[in-house]
Amino acid sequence: FGLFFSFSLFSQKSDGYEIKIQINGFKQKELYMAYHLGEKQYIKDTIRQKEDGSFLFKGDTPLESGIYLVVLPPDNNYFQLIIEKGDQHFSVTTDATDPAKNIQTKGSVENKLFYNYMNFLSEKRPQSEALNNRLKEEKDSIKIQELTEAIDKIDQEVEDFQTRFVRENSNTFTGAIIKANTPLKLPEFSGNEEEQQREAFYYNRDHYFDNMDLSDGRFLRTPFLFERINTYVSKLQVQVPDSLAKAIDFVLEKTKKAPESFRYFAVHYLNEYANSKFVGMDAVYVHLAEKYYASGQAPWVDSTQLAKIVENAVALKPILIGKTAPNIKMQLKDGSPVSLHDINSPYTVLYFWRYDCGHCKESTPDIKAFYEEYKNKGVKIFAVCVKFNDEIGDCWKYIDENQLDGWIHTVDPYLRSKFYTLYNVKTTPQIFILDKNKKIISKGIGAPQLKEVMGKIMEFDNKNPTE
Repeated sequence: FGLFFSFSLFSQKSDGYEIKIQINGFKQKELYMAYHLGEKQYIKDTIRQKEDGSFLFKGDTPLESGIYLVVLPPDNNYFQLIIEKGDQHFSVTTDATDPAKNIQTKGSVENKLFYNYMNFLSEKRPQSEALNNRLKEEKDSIKIQELTEAIDKIDQEVEDFQTRFVRENSNTFTGAIIKANTPLKLPEFSGNEEEQQREAFYYNRDHYFDNMDLSDGRFLRTPFLFERINTYVSKLQVQVPDSLAKAIDFVLEKTKKAPESFRYFAVHYLNEYANSKFVGMDAVYVHLAEKYYASGQAPWVDSTQLAKIVENAVALKPILIGKTAPNIKMQLKDGSPVSLHDINSPYTVLYFWRYDCGHCKESTPDIKAFYEEYKNKGVKIFAVCVKFNDEIGDCWKYIDENQLDGWIHTVDPYLRSKFYTLYNVKTTPQIFILDKNKKIISKGIGAPQLKEVMGKIMEFDNKNPTE
């Protein structure tokens, strides 16, 4: 009976979490527990002080693994706790003056390891900083050599400690955290300084995650996973859609065994490129929507939202930069037909507008000035007033009043061309720049940027002539 009773108590303890916090000198009556999730932090719990002055975070369901924060109001000082499954019943004692420095833990293997490691770094950091400060002021070459050797010695001690710590604690979450944050060791590279820097960059990019297992879902609730992945995508890749899509695919494929991480980054990057302010990045959105959402790999999305995502991707795909602009057959003022693809010009600016659109009215002077400067440089404007039926008359009135001469002004009284759908014209104004073959070379720019963008396009084409 005694054996059974002891086993029952052990089973109960393994469920949920119970973390007792004692903070000497802390005068407030509340304490917060927060957690990381991707790039943000969220409050998990708020508790009141007990009669004995301690705080108890307690719950029936185990906490998800990660690095959590215990936050002290009102100044929001905090200290970190390693939370791992099977290691969620322990106590912490610290001091309000410097809670992160004076921590003592009892009953937690992970936190004992973590703070032993942090204490070692805290011991070595001021030593290194003091030597570096002396080195900055030192003029004597012999002393400079001595200081440099002393700094290198400390660096080597830290590196050796990290290596040994990771090796001896490879089966712990703390060991995985330390390994993930161990700097990548670069090999020796040959060539001149510029060549060495280039090779180092490529090596760092290709081996960026060597020390971090992206399939480990525990990293999602740490302060470093999002930053590392964001750096990999936004800093280590050429910022063009193809390279970005490839990098995000790499991340998502690596996180598939950690479903919550996979979901987080699939949602994050879909939203980022759906709302990107950079021209052409909607191609990344289309790629993600097709590969992961339309293929059934996003079960967290309800059917209505999924349909909108896929529908939006389908609408955007034909008008991505690099695609041939869909041909539209329109009508001139005299009623004669004119097709976009019939316009013979090195460059065509396709402009969707309406006379009662405030932004269109603001754009008119800029586009008018642009045309006056570029009309003799091989640029034509194919302007589409998006009104129809009996509203078309005011299109011609606005054109005459503003003296928009020389443009190819068109309308579609009965919407037979389906330009609204083909060009995803949800708002106006909309501007597309097409080359001589009617391939889309830029879009989504404002009228004030038209001169600059066209100038750069022509400059590039002059330096890189094609047949």
